[in-house]
Amino acid sequence: MIDLRSLSRRGFLNMAAAGAASTMLPGGFARSAMAATPLAAVKEEDAVIGFGHVGPITDEGWTWSHHQGLLAVKEAYPKLKKVLEVENVPYSADATRTYRQFVSEGANMIFDTSSTGDFLHEVVKRAPDTAFLECNGHILMDNLGWYYLAHWYPTYVVGVAAGMLSKTGKLGYVASFPVASVYASTNAFLMGARTVNPNATCKTIAINSWFDPQAASQAGTALIDDGCDFLFGIMDEAAYLQVAEKRGVWAAMWNTDIRRYGPNSYVSSIIIDFKKFYVDQVGKRLAGTWTPGETLFAMGAGVDRDKWGEKVPAEVGKAADAVRDKILGGWSPFEGELKDSKGNVKVAKGQKMTEMELYNWDWSIEGVTGL
Repeated sequence: MIDLRSLSRRGFLNMAAAGAASTMLPGGFARSAMAATPLAAVKEEDAVIGFGHVGPITDEGWTWSHHQGLLAVKEAYPKLKKVLEVENVPYSADATRTYRQFVSEGANMIFDTSSTGDFLHEVVKRAPDTAFLECNGHILMDNLGWYYLAHWYPTYVVGVAAGMLSKTGKLGYVASFPVASVYASTNAFLMGARTVNPNATCKTIAINSWFDPQAASQAGTALIDDGCDFLFGIMDEAAYLQVAEKRGVWAAMWNTDIRRYGPNSYVSSIIIDFKKFYVDQVGKRLAGTWTPGETLFAMGAGVDRDKWGEKVPAEVGKAADAVRDKILGGWSPFEGELKDSKGNVKVAKGQKMTEMELYNWDWSIEGVTGL
């Protein structure tokens, strides 16, 4: 049986960092393994850096964003011997072969920009002198760390806007797989909307892909046909935004500002930025100070909402941004009582969910259907 948790960049997390030092940030953290020994320094002109991507760098979404990080690395360290980059790395033994090839070409640091799990870990164990970082990874090793984004906070903010803009209270969501990041996204989205409309609901359609414009378009159409007047999702392209534009409903997106595909429908996007992180990590590897750790980007520091769409009323943006300001000030909206879709209490009244619980969210709240 295929484990859906490992199908994509946005899977679950199995903590393996007991005793790690921790620095908490609003909506994120950086944590390093205390026992790890830094890998030896490398001269810039001798260094080889590798990037393996889940999709094409032209997707204008997830992979494009990681590619911008690669370009920032090249600019920051122009003397690097080589920067390796492979697109469309599959979740299969081909991923193992890709990363083995990186190692054979002398890679000193490798970024797996979309978690390939054990297909990567097999290589990590055999290359102790190479530093590895796995985006949305789930374990630490002596030479393997992970990083991800606390996207549930800006998603909650977008949800507030959705609650104000939707006339029907029926929200639609184009999902990829039933994995943790999708649960966190759909739940945060609906929770934000319900601060405005307590009766709002969120219907999801999973298309079993991160990049399938045709399937995303069909899902968006089906959701609108079912009465949804606000579309959201976690896709790496603009297909359902184009559907929303044609049908005259609102839509929010992921990864980048792609409003030109639907200028009248575009509300915002969950914007991601890996440039600073990649430059910093490569710098530490070159200096001989890199150790494996866990990094969850905070809102405002690697992940945020995009500026509001041109058609979004000023009062909507102002109300949603007031919530954003509260979150930036340290407030978390993810507090019980929260029930799952079957009515079971999952978070007790007054209990706040931790960052790791949000990262590992594997159930739908009441009002979310389809997962």
